[in-house]
Amino acid sequence: MSENGFKERYGPVALVTGASSGIGKSFAELLAMKGLDLVLVARRVQRLDELASRLEKQCGVKATVCETDLSDVTAVQQILDATSTLDVGLVISNAGFGFKGSYASCDPKVLADMLMVNCNTPMLLAHGFVPRLRKRGKGGIVLTSSVEGLIGCPYSTGYSATKALVIALGEGLWAELQPEGIDVLTLCPGATESESAGLQGIDISTLRNVMPSDEVARLTLENIQNGPVFFSSEYYRANFDKLLSMPRRDALLAIARSMKK
Repeated sequence: MSENGFKERYGPVALVTGASSGIGKSFAELLAMKGLDLVLVARRVQRLDELASRLEKQCGVKATVCETDLSDVTAVQQILDATSTLDVGLVISNAGFGFKGSYASCDPKVLADMLMVNCNTPMLLAHGFVPRLRKRGKGGIVLTSSVEGLIGCPYSTGYSATKALVIALGEGLWAELQPEGIDVLTLCPGATESESAGLQGIDISTLRNVMPSDEVARLTLENIQNGPVFFSSEYYRANFDKLLSMPRRDALLAIARSMKK
């Protein structure tokens, strides 16, 4: 799709959650280069302000900052209110976080926040924006899940459960909205260069085939019409295809052994 065609279909404004770092930041930068105005959503407002200022100067777009804690029950309504007068044609629900380790060792508050950020936010964002996109008759929704959403991953149990919901949500929405000219794509990345790995206690240097966040975002935008699900990493797609071809019990125990290492 040409740059003009992309802007015509998904512009003039794109919303990106989790825009302060990682894949979300990369989405924001690439969309600004395509000429779309932005609504940048995250908690770390200083980072958002710096990103907004840079993109406005470099790309000549307007970038609106929306400081929001997505674990707050009122967060999605805050976003909907802040964008009520904007013609948002692309919704990228990218914010999320995880926890690695024994499920029983995870703080219940962290699990509750993870459920809100990873599940509640994409569900309610889609619910709020679908009527607006239908009224436009065009546009798109991108939901960031994970390859871990394809199977219950031991020692990443809570995270993989939340990402399984995102895949199911995206697939259902794709089938509902595709006939109406609204594209829905669920991104399932593998290991990606971002701060989130460190926050989960993962040493990124120990992982194979780690992709730059810019590459993940670029490939996702290039495949936005090729839903319902997109795997940015062929390496991780092949690994999970192999796991899913095994008897479920064997696959789960294999993952558990690998995670313990």
